[in-house]
Amino acid sequence: MIPENLKYMESHEWARQEDDITTIGISDYAQSEIQDIVYVELPEVGTELTQKTEFGVIESVKAAFDLYAPVSGEVIAVNESLLDAPEQVNESPYDDGWMLKIRMTDSAELDILLDADSYQVHIEAAHA
Repeated sequence: MIPENLKYMESHEWARQEDDITTIGISDYAQSEIQDIVYVELPEVGTELTQKTEFGVIESVKAAFDLYAPVSGEVIAVNESLLDAPEQVNESPYDDGWMLKIRMTDSAELDILLDADSYQVHIEAAHA
């Protein structure tokens, strides 16, 4: 299940564009690979992020993984509910499990991200 209306990074973060606001999370594929998510560390509102730099950490019962920004900009919202219920990322990675919203500074950065078809190819190549 790879939503067509999103852009993806090879590191499995997704970006949903609405005007100059980009909502960010991790893909269904990523959450299924990570499995039981027990902790999510997110930046504070007001933090400036640069595309492809680390913005947080997600932990499962087995391992921890860095999270990377698909676009550059200012963090304008974080999903506070993940602090108490990180399992929302497993249950609803594209809706309730979103992680942050960024006011994007350069919409051209979306052009270097993968579309749904390219992301599917990337996942399949990783398992080849």
